[in-house]
Amino acid sequence: MKHASSYFSLILLLLLTSTVMYAQPLKVSDNKRYLVRPDGKPFFYLGDTAWELFHRLNREEADQYLKRRSEQGFTVIQAVVLAELDGLNDPNPYGHTPLANDDPTKPKEEYFQHVDWIVNKAAQYGLYIGMLPTWGDKIFKDKWGVGPEIFNVQNAKVYGRYLGNRYKDKSNIIWILGGDRNPRHADDVNIWRSMAEGITEGTGGKDKAIMTYHPQPQEQGSSSTWFHQDEWLDFNLFQNGHCRNVPVWERITRDYNLTPTKPTMDGEPLYEDHPICFNAAENGYSLPYDLRRFAYLELFAGAHGYTYGCHSVWQMWGAKRKGVNGPLRHWHESLDLPGANHMTHVRALMESRPMLVRVPDQSIVQGTGAASTSALDRIQATWGEDYAFVYSAGGLPITVSLGKISGKKVTAYWFDPRQGTAALIDTFDNTGTKTFTPPSGGFDHDWVLVLDHAGKKYDLPGKGKVNR
Repeated sequence: MKHASSYFSLILLLLLTSTVMYAQPLKVSDNKRYLVRPDGKPFFYLGDTAWELFHRLNREEADQYLKRRSEQGFTVIQAVVLAELDGLNDPNPYGHTPLANDDPTKPKEEYFQHVDWIVNKAAQYGLYIGMLPTWGDKIFKDKWGVGPEIFNVQNAKVYGRYLGNRYKDKSNIIWILGGDRNPRHADDVNIWRSMAEGITEGTGGKDKAIMTYHPQPQEQGSSSTWFHQDEWLDFNLFQNGHCRNVPVWERITRDYNLTPTKPTMDGEPLYEDHPICFNAAENGYSLPYDLRRFAYLELFAGAHGYTYGCHSVWQMWGAKRKGVNGPLRHWHESLDLPGANHMTHVRALMESRPMLVRVPDQSIVQGTGAASTSALDRIQATWGEDYAFVYSAGGLPITVSLGKISGKKVTAYWFDPRQGTAALIDTFDNTGTKTFTPPSGGFDHDWVLVLDHAGKKYDLPGKGKVNR
């Protein structure tokens, strides 16, 4: 009976651990356009801005949040160690603040044990933590922010080394410096570089830490504006901001064409349920369509991933916490907003075809939509050897120059970004030009045209195996 008891205990342990999806270290792909896992399989970065996760949620709440985002297909959770909303002085749910006397060289163990717990729990759900060591107001407050300003070149390196060493054995960390601030001058740049150097030293070398930088919105530029030539910057990040009609493809294209080649993406979009351009009275609140539209436009322009955001979730707003810019719902109620669930379809489509060979290319589409400067009716195209995706933001007809992808015949589908479903159009000769008219058009009627090499017999768009 003793052996039987041990046997059943072992079986129970195997059953429990079989549901855990531990994250693996990431690296930049050989072609320098994407992130990949250790075995070279593509990693789709689908992020969520949970900036106040470490600061405002207890462990039960954090588990609820992480579990749901994992179920929805998110892969990266972006969270801040020294949080924006008075993160130095307002304690976490257990009464702990992060630093003694606001000194970055004197971290408090109790606070970081809570951060540890969340990092470990995220790994169990197969989630990566996009870890911001600090929000940018701790370096300079600018026109907003609680601060106080506590960093200089010397203590930034010490703090970075502490974090790097503490999490050097955690394979699910993506380091994100910046925290919604653009460096004003060389002193600011040097502080961030010093922190990056400290992280690199703490983790044990450049190959042990994957890093980027989160800036404020700007028309021309991203992390590349200050750090593109820096070895520690593995991929570029820009912030779209919180307006509706932004030509995001231009920002992706700018970084995509830089030398040396590095992956690029949007690290903070227009949040769901956010006052558009911070002016709800005149512009209303953002819709799922706004989030969806930016995702497809950016990905098809060459981004390696996309970050979603929700106005209540980023600040983990609840009845006992002061909100920012008038959030509409408790964060619990916001986890299943339509826009968040539409992100599931984004990932499913991108992973249903080979990712690492995909390139942006507007030459395969013709007409006014392909040259439009409006995000509301833009047509954006991408392809990869034996398939092509073409996004029509406003449901305008799509005229395609066939023959770009391989195969004598192409099979065409309409993919519905709202439902994540695909409908067969027909199979055609892969020559000449052909116009495809979406099932509907106008505001909130966006569609993806999918063209496949017919001989490949791919699964329906969006129905391929999801990579874990």
